Formats: sequence, structure tokens, C-alpha cells
Amino acid sequence: MSTGSGMLLPFPLKGGQVGFERQELQRIMDVYGRMVAAGQWRDYAMDFTRDFAAFSAFRRTAENPEIRVEKRPSMRNRQGMWALIGEQGQVLKRGAELRGVLAPLERRLVKAVGE
Repeated sequence: MSTGSGMLLPFPLKGGQVGFERQELQRIMDVYGRMVAAGQWRDYAMDFTRDFAAFSAFRRTAENPEIRVEKRPSMRNRQGMWALIGEQGQVLKRGAELRGVLAPLERRLVKAVGE
């Protein structure tokens, strides 16, 4: 995107939206891929706003997400910036580390593969 003077603007713009870093998204997509392979999920969506970034996983496309992983930097110094949110909107896990927040999904994956 050019401003007319030949300068390129960085994306996202300063003070703009929250996003996932490459390693964070890689970890989330790893769990997602294994859940798809286990037949648990079929689709996903990502939302990026000024306050949070969210990754939602769906059993079927036309329903509410089964889980949502949210990154809220404003919560970093309180309860942790990561949250795992269930289908009904309940917070299943919150923490400062993405690995710990994804742990319930990892356990569920082990159960699904073992069945």
C-alpha cells in the first residue's frame, strides 16, 4: 500500500489490530491439524480486532465454534493473555503460556486417538 510519496506502510498499522506470532499460530494449527485427522474438527476461522485475536474451531461449518483460543494482550498482567473458551462461552482455561492453555485440547486428542 503506497501513500503516494513512494513510502510503504507497515502492516498491521501501529496501534492497529492484535495478531498471532508465527510460532503461536504454528502451535495452534498443529493442534487443529491433529484434531482434523482425528475427525473432531472440520473448519476454522480467525478474527483480529484492536483488543484480541481469536482462533475458532468448528465441528461443522454452520454452527457455533466448539472452542475458541483468544489472545488478549491487555490481560497479560492479570490472568494471562491466553484463554480457551468453550462452545457456550465459558472460559475453560486461562494463562500466560499458550502451551498450558492448549493442554486440555491435547488431553482430549489423546483420548480421541486412543478410542
